[in-house]
Amino acid sequence: MALTGRAALIAALGAVPIGIWEPSWTGILAVNAPLAAACACDFALAAPVRRLGLTRSGDTSTRLGDTADVTLTVTNPSGRPLRARLRDAWPPSSWQPGTEAPASRHTLTVPAGERRRLTTRLRPTRRGDRQADRVTIRSYGPLGLFTRQGTHRVPWTVRVLPPFTSRKHLPSKLSRLRELDGRTSVLTRGEGTEFDSLRDYVPGDDTRSIDWRATARQSTVAVRTWRPERDRHILLVLDTGRTSAARVGDAPRLDAAMDAALLLAALASRAGDRVDLLAYDRRVRTLLQGRTASEVLPAMVNAMATLEPELVETDARGLTATALRSAPRRSLLVLFTTLDAAPIEEGLLPVLPLLTQRHAVLVAAVADPYVAEMAQARGNPDAVYEAAAAAQAQTERHRTAEHLRRHGVTVVDATPEELPPALADAYLELKAAGRL
Repeated sequence: MALTGRAALIAALGAVPIGIWEPSWTGILAVNAPLAAACACDFALAAPVRRLGLTRSGDTSTRLGDTADVTLTVTNPSGRPLRARLRDAWPPSSWQPGTEAPASRHTLTVPAGERRRLTTRLRPTRRGDRQADRVTIRSYGPLGLFTRQGTHRVPWTVRVLPPFTSRKHLPSKLSRLRELDGRTSVLTRGEGTEFDSLRDYVPGDDTRSIDWRATARQSTVAVRTWRPERDRHILLVLDTGRTSAARVGDAPRLDAAMDAALLLAALASRAGDRVDLLAYDRRVRTLLQGRTASEVLPAMVNAMATLEPELVETDARGLTATALRSAPRRSLLVLFTTLDAAPIEEGLLPVLPLLTQRHAVLVAAVADPYVAEMAQARGNPDAVYEAAAAAQAQTERHRTAEHLRRHGVTVVDATPEELPPALADAYLELKAAGRL
């Protein structure tokens, strides 16, 4: 059987291959002096690692679930060619499970005085900032008997943004908004608070919309048409306390609330309303104010990227005081929080009158679809017990929602998939009824 490469060299020198990959100098000298000379020559011809120049370029942001390509440029200023294996290390959450090794390891050859580009493709599994760790390079000699190894710090940050999966609902909600706003051929009658125009009465029109003065000046009955208010203020309040950390499906409740908030912000900004964002638990985590309609959505996505639930009880009084300072005149306050009985009854209800006497308040809560599945379970004692527990949880949730409604609060309680469109519909109904 013919031998090639390092095995052939060692056999030709009459040495025993002890530690072929990285033999020690002591072992080599003890076995064969010619082999030691070959290894020393191989080590000397390996390109130095510390002198290499490394720079980065590429994507600085991506949405959760998408990929980001980061390019690493390796420059070899030495007079020896670089034959190397390289590992570009990133946090484990930068890849889907099981895909890190092939994505972060590269084999490259860089001739003397030249450069090569390597692309590492990230697929993050969590929101937030993913920062590059060390770049480890192992440089081989021409025989592959000895290596030089070293690390470089090449900083780079990729911000992982919320996925905004609910944007698929935006076209249908904008279509309904155009109807309410009078941009289609059919104007909404008797709704809103801003007068738009007059037209002739047709059977089925609300008689309360008849303009009697205009009717007296002409031979036909005139009806007022309205368009919803514009330039209203909406404050989105994200409760980032411990209840937002509870997982619903594969993600925390906070992520589902963010998705619904983004759809509402996109819709409201198209409707001509001003949208601000507040994230609070025991202190302000994010406060975004004064952005134009074209700036608000990118700014919100960027601000939400680094938000994480805090394992503390939300300070309802502090949240209320901060919201009132952030919205000095009448606004729509959309509070993304839980409908669990204890946090609402002990925290929110005592301070709720401070909010409702000045603002319209809407509470948006993320429901767990697994509870509904449990309520339908039957067939064995464990399933019946789960169904009873789920029914009790649903009853308490409905009772809490009714307490809020009796205080004049609009409540939207839905699963993560249903919450964004349901919240958008509630906003459009409030806007059409002139309650903002």
